[in-house]
Amino acid sequence: MFFEEISEVMRNYIQTILLLLGVAIGAACGAMAGPSASIVKPVGEIFLNLTFVLVVPVVFFSVANSVRKLTTERKLWRVLSRAVLVFLAGSVVAGLLTWIICGFWNPLGGYATKIPPERTVIEGVAIGGGDLLKTIENMFTVSDFHMLLGKNNLVPLIVFSALFGAATSLSSEKGEAMERFLESGMEVVMEFMRILMYAAPLCLGCYFADLVGNLGGQIVSSFVNCVLLYLVVTGILYFGVNSIYVALAGGKEGLSTFWRNMTEPSLLAVATCSSAATIPASIKSAKKMGVDDSVAESVIPLGINLNKDGSVVSSVLKTVFVVSFYGLGGYGCVSIVAIAILASLVVGAIPVGGMTAEILICAILGVDPEFAATLLIISTLVDIPATLLNTADNLVSAVWVDKLYKPAK
Repeated sequence: MFFEEISEVMRNYIQTILLLLGVAIGAACGAMAGPSASIVKPVGEIFLNLTFVLVVPVVFFSVANSVRKLTTERKLWRVLSRAVLVFLAGSVVAGLLTWIICGFWNPLGGYATKIPPERTVIEGVAIGGGDLLKTIENMFTVSDFHMLLGKNNLVPLIVFSALFGAATSLSSEKGEAMERFLESGMEVVMEFMRILMYAAPLCLGCYFADLVGNLGGQIVSSFVNCVLLYLVVTGILYFGVNSIYVALAGGKEGLSTFWRNMTEPSLLAVATCSSAATIPASIKSAKKMGVDDSVAESVIPLGINLNKDGSVVSSVLKTVFVVSFYGLGGYGCVSIVAIAILASLVVGAIPVGGMTAEILICAILGVDPEFAATLLIISTLVDIPATLLNTADNLVSAVWVDKLYKPAK
């Protein structure tokens, strides 16, 4: 039995382990070879190019299909409307806390930036500085359809995909063929992304060898710094902030009940590194906490897609990392937290993920999209505590939605 459990854990972590192993070997080779490590750069470029090509259909099918499903389930709107407000409030708090801590503890850890010519800032859509109205226009819309097919316009693509999914659902019987198309298309691009990620350890190892060879091994310490910072934020949110939330919702008794029933979902989150795998245990725990059955059975699964405080924390960290690395100005608390929340929603809508959220961050900040591969390393390193935060926050949200929902019965 013991060996079976070990085997199950290994199956859940094998891709993460291989990816980190590939990056570690690449970093070591890059540190030893120096600038000559660029000889393996084309291997990483091939992987990045395939990812860039795939990101547009992945975003379109995933977002459109997710919104279609939510629009179809009209009977849940009473619960969902409250859930979305709770999700957003939690995400804002998590993002603000991370931003404040990053103000005292920079994720780069004092790394001296030296950007090679091919990794300079490029023209893109940014939400910091400039004319506000023009910024909003460029942020959410494009002037022609073909412009949606570029990786630098992911936010307008998300807006278009969401509206397309809602329109498909509202078309009733006449939209059934399109519903099947969106469902089928999502499955195909997800499988494509899974196949592509099998090559990630080798390809990102080559990319990282080139990165370390050109920028120096000191950047590796910046990743360690990011992990330590993330663990500190995790401890504050998981034990401190969540306790405050629950105490406000259910008092001392509610707080005691909450922590008595948090063990199983938390252990599953750490063991499987998958928020989806914790759904049954989370629903069961929520009911033991006194949450209404209909609330638990709708809020928990919905939160897996929309409520990812762990991803918000990670996205704030990555956004600050990019801003610091490239020396970008004009990005304050509001813009960085907004980018992080948007990126976390993309992660939720796209189960496989790939580098979509990382590419989105680079596109909004207007930097070289290849830097998304660097951000993916941060995502991989903090995956376990991020899953733990996501799972805990879903249960806290269920408790709060239940409190807000009951008076309306």
